[in-house]
Amino acid sequence: MTKHLSKSVAIVGAAESDLGKVPGMTSLDLQAQAAARALRDAGLTLQDVDGVFAHVDDKFAGLHLAEYLGIRPRYVDSTSVGGMSSVMHVRHAMAAIEAGMCEVALVAYGSTQLSDGTRKVGGTPEDMRMPRGQFITPYGQLSPIGYYAMVAQLHMQRYGTTHKDLAEVAVAARKWAQLNPKAYRREETSIEEVMASKMIADPLRQRDCCLVTDAGGAVIVTSAARARTLKRPPVYVMGIAESFSHHYTPFNTADWLDTNVAQTADAALEMAGVTRADIDVVQIYDHFTIGVIQSLEELGFCKRGEGGAFVADGRLAPGGDFPINTSGGGLSYNHPGQFGMLLLLEAVHQLRKECGERQLPKAELALVHAPGLVFSCNTTLILGV
Repeated sequence: MTKHLSKSVAIVGAAESDLGKVPGMTSLDLQAQAAARALRDAGLTLQDVDGVFAHVDDKFAGLHLAEYLGIRPRYVDSTSVGGMSSVMHVRHAMAAIEAGMCEVALVAYGSTQLSDGTRKVGGTPEDMRMPRGQFITPYGQLSPIGYYAMVAQLHMQRYGTTHKDLAEVAVAARKWAQLNPKAYRREETSIEEVMASKMIADPLRQRDCCLVTDAGGAVIVTSAARARTLKRPPVYVMGIAESFSHHYTPFNTADWLDTNVAQTADAALEMAGVTRADIDVVQIYDHFTIGVIQSLEELGFCKRGEGGAFVADGRLAPGGDFPINTSGGGLSYNHPGQFGMLLLLEAVHQLRKECGERQLPKAELALVHAPGLVFSCNTTLILGV
């Protein structure tokens, strides 16, 4: 149904803001900084932008960013569905460009969670009339980590996944981070150290959990025809798909290991006209180590229940035969609360051969996968050069 849109748009500019801990900056500042850098990367100016796709911890993010940048776009999208939002916005930008609603789309995200000293920016209480207020808040579940801890427990009980399997994911991320000068955590770590770190929500330990940092990023998306006239080699959107199942807590889900990930992956690959075996670069949302194992299974890179064995013996790390999250991921690179943008940027950098020591020797097709709101929704993106 969307196959005709494959390669209809391309990413022509990509950039991060300042990363790590950035005192004195707001999320809006970080978005604007990344936007300016991405436009410069593309050889475009603010005057070229006529579509803004932005999300932060504010439902009017697109309007705020457009005003801050001094532009009046023809199209604005501030849809926020958690960590996958930036990846999803690429699809929305593709649709808007195809429909003639805009020609040059700015997709941006920024957060100052580290400087603000909290994982939950905004701090608004749950509405006790709503489902989460009635059925989750009274029982004190920490979210999202409480949910992922239960997923990890279920995966361990059903398939025999071990703490060591989870630690393999964290150690691989750190080894990639050691090759990335921009990574927030680059010191040595080990399986034993990860397994000995502080318990946060059984069985997830501190090193099983993503970082909390400040960060922002932006990409510029435009039509394939215009992309070919610009200074950067285009990174084409080959295939992309979304799926939605519930809101945050899976009240109506019979099995918490069932997600719609396979559905989005199959649709994105079909649109791109490629198979899993064709993929060179894999970027998977790694907010928790169990999320990587579960996503690898659901994406179809291994069978359900085989994720623990799949990641063993450094397979995901530099030198392994299935390298993923080559920036160091949310576990060691940076994680500003919603990691989809940084996954997207690393995929673009790999395809443009910009990654220095961590550059993969073959990087022509990339798969980016991000869930949102605890697997309530999913986006899978295939990029190619």
